[in-house]
Amino acid sequence: MIIDDRVLQDRSAILAAVGHHPFARHALGRAVPARAYRRDGAVLWLVPPEHGPAGCAIGPAEAALEICVALAADGILQPGQRLHLPRHDRGLLADRLTVAEHNDWDFHWTDTSPPAQPAEQQVERLTDADWPALAALVDEAFPSSTSRPGDPRVVDWYGIRAGGRLVACGADRSHCDIGFLAGLTVALDHRGRGLGASLTAGMTRALLARHDSVALGVYTHNVGAARLYRRLGFTNTLPLSTIRLA
Repeated sequence: MIIDDRVLQDRSAILAAVGHHPFARHALGRAVPARAYRRDGAVLWLVPPEHGPAGCAIGPAEAALEICVALAADGILQPGQRLHLPRHDRGLLADRLTVAEHNDWDFHWTDTSPPAQPAEQQVERLTDADWPALAALVDEAFPSSTSRPGDPRVVDWYGIRAGGRLVACGADRSHCDIGFLAGLTVALDHRGRGLGASLTAGMTRALLARHDSVALGVYTHNVGAARLYRRLGFTNTLPLSTIRLA
């Protein structure tokens, strides 16, 4: 059961409770209704489903999971909802919540400009006219990407061309206070040439001109990408697990 005096009623109260953590600043839209719950150092906030995952949490994993169990028991969390939670072992929810999906990933961020990269000057902002080429590149090189041309979450697309052909692309999915990179990919026949590093550096530099921090997310199994991002300055890390309730 959730106790009323542990409830936070708005974005400013939630941000204060988590020390204005970059993950919370990124996830919580200024105009999005939010309500949060506290327990033993953990804070879990919920937003309406049209604004993304049902909830996110920061703090000790066990305490965050206890909040989830209490919210489910109170009927506040519903089957099928997704939650970004502190990294935890799948077994922690056994016999307490039924989970249909569980994925581990890291939220990385930086507030410093990356080292200059050789092809960084080739990074350019793309236009709607590039959408067919963007779609083809994403389908070929990153078919599982959740960032695609026409996605309303994307502020801008950036890319690198070689011989007039689009061979690298990335989405600016900045939200509120934090710049956010997503969907970064390089054509299969142009990998190993440093284009991923150049694209990431160029986009990071562009977003740091408008935001005090820039972030991105990486699945834990993508070791090569995580190593690249750390080399470019994304050394701050929040380990997370995303679950979908059955």
